[in-house]
Amino acid sequence: MALTVDRLRTSVQYLLPQHGLSRLVGKIASSTTPWIKDTFIQRFAKRYNVDMSEALEPDLSQYACFNDFFTRALKPGARPLCTESDSILCPADGAISQLGPITNDRVFQAKGHDYSLSDLLADNTSAQAYIGGQFATVYLSPRDYHRVHMPLTGKLTRSVYVPGDLFSVNTLTAQTVPNLFARNERLVAHFDTEAGPMVVILVGAMIVASIETVWGGVEAIGSEIRTRDFAAHEQITLNSGDELGRFRLGSTAIILFGPNVMSWEKEFVTSSSTRMGQRLGYVLSKK
Repeated sequence: MALTVDRLRTSVQYLLPQHGLSRLVGKIASSTTPWIKDTFIQRFAKRYNVDMSEALEPDLSQYACFNDFFTRALKPGARPLCTESDSILCPADGAISQLGPITNDRVFQAKGHDYSLSDLLADNTSAQAYIGGQFATVYLSPRDYHRVHMPLTGKLTRSVYVPGDLFSVNTLTAQTVPNLFARNERLVAHFDTEAGPMVVILVGAMIVASIETVWGGVEAIGSEIRTRDFAAHEQITLNSGDELGRFRLGSTAIILFGPNVMSWEKEFVTSSSTRMGQRLGYVLSKK
């Protein structure tokens, strides 16, 4: 009975104008009109009990728009980075949605659901490097810090924007919408690291106004896959803990590693809370 109710709740998302609604919210979130942005920010902060004491700017009225508030910087030292040399850092505040092995071409989403790694990356060739490897999915809730950081030092080789749906990515939706992360809009960033290839994927969701990266700025919503290659021309290396990108309204980050090169810390299981910079895993084998 409970599952039937859950399916009914999420089925409404199929009927909503996902992209139109997200664009509308995006316009409101970027508004600098004082009564709009102040009302939106104050109600949101109260509704989700946002901790502003750790923000670089704790005064809600000082943010130019809701987007600036939502992607707020933290005070220096608010997220200390684990300094152990073999550490793989958690990329974001939030909670573990799932983590574990990539079996064949399948990534676990929730009980009764998995999805294709090739579909997630929109590239069957790239997927081959991660079959038998490991994945971690981190869900960022509305109250969390919404910048995503590097789990491991890496050289950016390619970024791929993949158009798609904009379903919510909360736990209920993950349990009821098939292929959720492989059907939603996303930005796939490929890196070369000491542990071999690594992918960090920023997954869009309902009312996410946009995804932004430190190398490309705001990724405009589109209808076609867009690939940008960096390996031959631009030399972009991001250190462990450096900011990679941010969500203008919340979503999910997914990390992929190849086989036999790393392991997750045993304390992390489904629903474990995460803080950016803590030790999420460790390198077993350096390339």
